[in-house]
Amino acid sequence: MAETTRRSSGAATTASASSSSTTLSPITQIAQDHIFSILLLLPMDSIISFSMTCSRFRSLALSESLWEAVCRRDWGPAAVDALKSSAEATNCQQQLSWMRLYKQVRQLDSVSCHRLSDPDVGMVLPKARASHSLNFVSDCLVLFGGGCEGGRHIDDTWVAYIGNGFRRTLRWEKITSGIPTGRFGHTCIVVGNQLVLFGGINDDGVRHNDTWIGQLVLHRTPGFAVSWRLLELSSAPPPPRGAHAGCCIGNNRMLIHGGIGPAGHRLGDTWVLDLSENLRFGTWREVVTTTPSPPPRSGHTLTCVAGNRTVLFGGRGLSYDVLNDLWLFEFSGKCSNWVQIVYDSQTIPGGISLPRVGHSATLILGGRVLIYGGEDSERRRKDDFWVVDVGAITPVSPVMNIWKRLNAKGYKPESRSFHGACTDQSGRFLFVLGGMVDGDVRPAEPGGLRFDAELFLAELVIFKCDTEEE
Repeated sequence: MAETTRRSSGAATTASASSSSTTLSPITQIAQDHIFSILLLLPMDSIISFSMTCSRFRSLALSESLWEAVCRRDWGPAAVDALKSSAEATNCQQQLSWMRLYKQVRQLDSVSCHRLSDPDVGMVLPKARASHSLNFVSDCLVLFGGGCEGGRHIDDTWVAYIGNGFRRTLRWEKITSGIPTGRFGHTCIVVGNQLVLFGGINDDGVRHNDTWIGQLVLHRTPGFAVSWRLLELSSAPPPPRGAHAGCCIGNNRMLIHGGIGPAGHRLGDTWVLDLSENLRFGTWREVVTTTPSPPPRSGHTLTCVAGNRTVLFGGRGLSYDVLNDLWLFEFSGKCSNWVQIVYDSQTIPGGISLPRVGHSATLILGGRVLIYGGEDSERRRKDDFWVVDVGAITPVSPVMNIWKRLNAKGYKPESRSFHGACTDQSGRFLFVLGGMVDGDVRPAEPGGLRFDAELFLAELVIFKCDTEEE
């Protein structure tokens, strides 16, 4: 009897094991490289949830190789490679956990500021200016034009190489003057490794509508060179203007909107410049949409956030009022549309301070837009940093939780407007130069305005060592 019982128990155990083996989840039969590819299609929260529910693939779902690939997917390979280089240069390499870094970028709450220009070290520096352009191209900062004391324009081009020691001091080189002709309130964007400049105003109040291509070249001696040439156009350009907004969309297009035209009227038109592959030729065309578009304005910003998707923010409107409206532009060869993103500033802590003109709006690491500075309708200049989370925008109106004010640590720069700003290849470092700052009130300057020449760095605090060195 006992022997019969043991045989029955053994048979039951064997049957149970057999049943267990035949009811394994089908996912366990998938090769790891296929699981890797599947995980790369998921958002961060889903990957983490998968690691918690599927113990067999937990190590894969939390692996550095997967999360570096996720970062490359969402931030682009150039940003990830630049992050690696900057982490090595700042001794943060040991803290470079890609999963943790991805979370910290999503939870970004502060920037750390560092002064990069010091007039006491005897270096030749660009003169104080505002409404100029500042671009990051070929690992260099390129500064062009602007306006200075007395309403005079500037026609010089300066270059500063960004090396491992850039966090403290940059050495500027003055490259050219006179070409393009002096101007302020122009737009200058980066397409590939070249610059595309359009429009602007000279000190006689003349508005331009010429288009220039700038090429940065590094020589062993004497150093850098920037060659500027007029772009050959196959169509009529937009009407002359200054104080408009512009950005690069796609791989070879420039988008502009608004500005101040020849008669001093604010404009509300949208134009696209299609560039040939080698940037030898270009075609301007006005974009006419069937949906409502942003009203006329000047001193606003356009920021490309992904492919052909662009964000417009702020500026000064027709009645001289300072705006805080937010618009998305979706460019398409067949049908392009503006969509206003409605939000309730009363529900945003500090949201009453959002209206501004003469600010900067730059795409940063993680795909958000970093807005800095500007001035309000009373010409009070600002020193605050805000991020707009474009990825959180939904069809539901009003949109919630897209604005966040960042804390600023370290060096405290003066409040400013109409400055120049750009990020490096990683999107982690924001460079800010010049602009209008508060000055002594003089009879000739009732507003107490002063042109500034300072260059400072605002660094996203995503590594612990970002705050160890102020």
